[in-house]
Formats: sequence, structure tokens, C-alpha cells
Amino acid sequence: MAGEGRPLMAQAHPKLAMRPFLPTDVPVLSEIFRASVADLTGDDYTEAQQQAWAASLDDDVAFAKRLGQQLTLIATMEGSAVGFASLAGEDKIDLLYVHPAAAGQGVGAMLVDALEKLAGARGAAKLVVDASDTAQGFFQKRGYVAQQRNSVTVGGEWLANTTMHKQLAPREAS
Repeated sequence: MAGEGRPLMAQAHPKLAMRPFLPTDVPVLSEIFRASVADLTGDDYTEAQQQAWAASLDDDVAFAKRLGQQLTLIATMEGSAVGFASLAGEDKIDLLYVHPAAAGQGVGAMLVDALEKLAGARGAAKLVVDASDTAQGFFQKRGYVAQQRNSVTVGGEWLANTTMHKQLAPREAS
């Protein structure tokens, strides 16, 4: 029989999926957020900046409210949450975080693709994101163009980011 003796492809390429946010996701999304900031941003931000950034979502009630008020998608790998993204209003990517163990495996791309399609379907002409220095290259590769540099104060620390825009394909008439 063909394929006997070979490992299952699912083992080599874990299956990515997506689902809507549920309030019970808050603890794991908080962990993904903190791990992402701690492990993936060290080349661009100081330890003090990372600590202030990670502490910015310590209030789980406020975090849950923020996620619940936005269109929030959860990326899963083999059923476990490994990333999340949220769309604020009709045209702003507010949050995009991927667990370090899943970084570079298409999780962020899948989430942003979905947000772009949903925003476009809702009539948005463009998407806007305030990309961290760490995420700027990711968004640039996806067609986002830098518009302006920003400095924001988080927990007494200054953090730089870049506002980026991407024109979305016009909605097709039905």
C-alpha cells in the first residue's frame, strides 16, 4: 500500500485552523501575549520596555472586554490556541500575537489574511496597523506601507511603533 512506513504528514506539518474568540480564551491569550513579547521582541526593545508592554494587559477583565468588543480570531494548531488577532472598528488591526513556539509557521499570515478578507467584505478600503518594530517587516512583506513613526508611553516606558496602511481589493458587486 502506498505510504506505508512513512510518518503521517500531519505530524510533520501541524494543521492550522481558526475560530472565533470565546471569553474562556482569555487566560491562554494572555499567556500567548506575554510569551510573544518576552521571547520575540528582544532585538527591538529593552527589557524594561518588554516588561512594561507585557504588563499592559495584566487586567484580564479589561483584556476580555477589549477582545469581546472587537472581531477577534484565534489560530489553533492541533486544537490548541497558538495565536490571535483582532480588528477594531472596520479597518484597524489592533492586536496580533503568535506564541513563540508557533512563530514562522504561517499563523500570523493566516490571521492577517482572514482580517483582510473580513474587513474588505465589510466595505473597508484599507487596513491600518500600528506595527511594533518587531512586526514591521512582517507587515511590509504583506504589502503594508509605513506612514508614520509613533512613540507611545506604556507603564512609564516609551515604545516606538510604525503606523502602516494596506489598500484592500475593492469589493466585488453581487
